[in-house]
Amino acid sequence: MLQIDDLSRRYGDDTVFSGVNLRVNAGEFVAIVGDSGVGKSTLLNGMAGLDRIDSGRVLLAGHDVHALDEAARAHLRRRHLGFVFQAFHVLPHLDVAQNVGLPLMLLNEHRAPDAAARIEQALAAVGLQGLGARLPQTLSGGQLQRVAIARALIHRPGLLLADEPTGNLDPDTAEQVMNALVARIRDHGAACVMVTHSPTAAARADRVLRLTRQGLRDAG
Repeated sequence: MLQIDDLSRRYGDDTVFSGVNLRVNAGEFVAIVGDSGVGKSTLLNGMAGLDRIDSGRVLLAGHDVHALDEAARAHLRRRHLGFVFQAFHVLPHLDVAQNVGLPLMLLNEHRAPDAAARIEQALAAVGLQGLGARLPQTLSGGQLQRVAIARALIHRPGLLLADEPTGNLDPDTAEQVMNALVARIRDHGAACVMVTHSPTAAARADRVLRLTRQGLRDAG
C-alpha cells in the first residue's frame, strides 16, 4: 500500500532525515518513534504529500505522490488516505455527524442512499453512537479524537496516517482511543503508520521503527 524509497528532507543546510526506506502492506500497523525534533511529523506529512521532500520517492497505491501536481495529490489523498491529527482538527461549526461525513462530501458520496447509515455505523464503531447532532465543543478530548478516527476511515481508505493520536490525552482515555483505532484498522483492513512518543501506543503496532537522521531502524 505504501512504499518509500531513500527519502530525505532538509531545512537549509540542516538535514532532518535521509535514507528513509519503508514498505507497509495492506492491513499492517507500523509505529514510528524517535526523539523530539527528529522529524516524525515531517516524515508523515511527506508520506501524504502535505510537505515537500528533497529527494526520494513515495508510492501510495502505486502512485508517485510527489510527481503529481497539487490537484492530483489532493484527489489521491481524498480517495486513498485518512489522517488522524494530534489536535483533532474537527470543524467547530459542524456537528459530529457532519465532521465525520466530510470525506464523503469531498468524494461526492454524501448524497448516496447509505451515507447517513455509514456515518452512524462509523460513530457506533468508536463508541459515539447517538452523538451525531452534538457540536464538537460539547465533547471531551477523547471523544474528539474518536470523531477524528471515524472521519479518517469513513471513506474506507487504504492507508491511515496518525500523528500522535494520544498525545493530548490522559492514560485511560488514550487506551480507549487506541482500542478504537486498532479495531477500526482491523475492521477495514487498512494499512496504518502512526508516529508517537508513547511506548504504550507503539506497543499496539505490528512493527515499531525508530526514526533517526540516517533513516528508519528497528526499534528492537
